[in-house]
Amino acid sequence: MKNAMTVDVEDYFQVSAFESYIKKSQWDTLEHRVQNNTQHILDVFAEHNVKATFFTLGWVAERYPELVKRIVNEGHELASHGYEHIRVTEQTPEQFRVDVRKTKKLLEEIGGVEIKGYRAASYSIGRDNLWALDILAEEGHKYSSSIYPVKHDLYGMPEAPRFAYHPIEDSDFKEIPISTLKMGSKNYPCGGGGFFRLYPYFISRWAFNRVNNTEQQPGIFYFHPWEIDAKQPRQENLAFKAKFRHYLNLQRMEGRIKSLLTDFEWDTMQSIFLKP
Repeated sequence: MKNAMTVDVEDYFQVSAFESYIKKSQWDTLEHRVQNNTQHILDVFAEHNVKATFFTLGWVAERYPELVKRIVNEGHELASHGYEHIRVTEQTPEQFRVDVRKTKKLLEEIGGVEIKGYRAASYSIGRDNLWALDILAEEGHKYSSSIYPVKHDLYGMPEAPRFAYHPIEDSDFKEIPISTLKMGSKNYPCGGGGFFRLYPYFISRWAFNRVNNTEQQPGIFYFHPWEIDAKQPRQENLAFKAKFRHYLNLQRMEGRIKSLLTDFEWDTMQSIFLKP
């Protein structure tokens, strides 16, 4: 069974955990590492003959159009991650629509392909702003991967379905959540992020095998270019939780990704979940 490999293309200083430490007005003054890190990920995918979906910030695409073109030219899926990593919980419906429309148009102009997928910054669509899904469908997106069916201090909608579903009545639009493992009455993350870096690799391999073989469902995995970059500039005066989450086991991440690429079959979100 094929699983969906996804990359959220954003730089180390754009993460939600750094919002209160780094202003958006500073972004262009900082060292940019997203281009080289994403180029390296593309090299690794090429070595393993893996196609993936790249949820890309419009802000990054504007500054590195050749990176976007390489993603498309090498047969990967280009998708939207919004323009500048603003959580949907911080936007009005009108602001969200402007952001979605602007980013989709920008990515399509640079990449020369239709943008079908969208992933909200920090999985920030949940029970209180499900209106965002209607806007995504109205603006031409075919699917979202923005609702995480877990309980988390920053995001999550644990009562949401764990596998791909149609959230809008009489619409083909899909919500495709990151993979979770159900144990007892709770869902536990197993599809990437800090949890993938925290636990030993064999736990992630076991979890994906269970999703594939026991539940007979494709898994969805995600990571960020900055997660393979242990030499990225370190931020000062971070709260312990933010520091722990961001920097934990960065030096082990690339090796674990390569193990995943070898141990499982991978393809794009579009290839696995959308009808031809």
